[in-house]
Amino acid sequence: MTTLFDRYRLGELVLPNRVVMAPMTRVRAAAGALATPSMATYYAQRASAGLIVTEGVQPSLVGQSNPGTPGLHTDEQVKSWQLVTDAVHANGGRVFAQIMHGGRVSHPDTTGLHPVGPSAVPAEGKVFTPTGPKPAPTPRALLTAEVPEHADSYAQAARRAVDAGFDGVELHGANGYLIAQFLSSSANLRTDRYGGSIANRIRFAVEAVTATVDAVGAHRTGIRLSPGAGLWGAHDTDVPELYGALVAELAPLGLAYLHLEATTGEDVLAGLRDAWPGTLIVNPTFPMGPRTTDKAAADHWLGLGADLISFGRAFISNPDLVERLRQDLPLAPDDQATWYAGGDTGYLTYPTYQHGVTSDSFKTASLRA
Repeated sequence: MTTLFDRYRLGELVLPNRVVMAPMTRVRAAAGALATPSMATYYAQRASAGLIVTEGVQPSLVGQSNPGTPGLHTDEQVKSWQLVTDAVHANGGRVFAQIMHGGRVSHPDTTGLHPVGPSAVPAEGKVFTPTGPKPAPTPRALLTAEVPEHADSYAQAARRAVDAGFDGVELHGANGYLIAQFLSSSANLRTDRYGGSIANRIRFAVEAVTATVDAVGAHRTGIRLSPGAGLWGAHDTDVPELYGALVAELAPLGLAYLHLEATTGEDVLAGLRDAWPGTLIVNPTFPMGPRTTDKAAADHWLGLGADLISFGRAFISNPDLVERLRQDLPLAPDDQATWYAGGDTGYLTYPTYQHGVTSDSFKTASLRA
């Protein structure tokens, strides 16, 4: 029987366990979208995970979604990330950078540029800006001739990620950002080769992944998808057919992994498992939903054929999550008010498990640390 604590070979990497730290936005980058020493400490504290996938990293300025997020499109950014990758590797870890182009989920107040997307359709809800949430602006629809350069931006960032010492990259194709916008029948109203039919709507994702594979190798390339999630108003129709077609196009590329969020029915995800010949990572909980992933959910999905399980929020307040899961120790609660607050409080201040400390006193102690 497969367990979370079995070793696993992922491309050229040997993972000591099957626990993956999921990408989570923490908005702690310095001016210039630079990684910081605190970010190096944060990820190094969690290096016991079988694999770390970083927060979303923008591949270009226009691709930046939120203020305070890091980039991989300048030499200075590459140099800043080397501190992070060195720290993770020094602690025995393995780390992929998640490449995230926000597309229409952005704002001129954040980037100084007007957001772009597949069509001139705004995202639903408010987006983050340096002065607080504001309604999402209507993006400029990309011209057909412009689309390939945005697909290639993932590959360019992947090259920089490898230069920065990352073991690989994950393309963020989930949660309503640019790749998901092209997949979506509500965000993508195009009538050219990138819109309309399923074959056309998956084209941008396939081109972005193919360019990245050509740039850094399939063994260094993964993709994250959230079938049917509908986040930011990027709704999918014909979910089994859409994602089945995408997986069929990606399968021959020999990627390091496919990372699925449990945003649709288990029957659909099981079908994608059957169609995917390589490593499958599953995140068992809906993004930002009321539940966090626990060992029971992880075991359930391992039983359904997942190879690795990603944990998100549990890693915020439990840097030693793998050991807590292994020993069936209680998980520390996190302070949601500090998720995006900046600074080290609620970022570096959660200690490892302390025997004899109750969960309430543990939370108090961690927030004062």
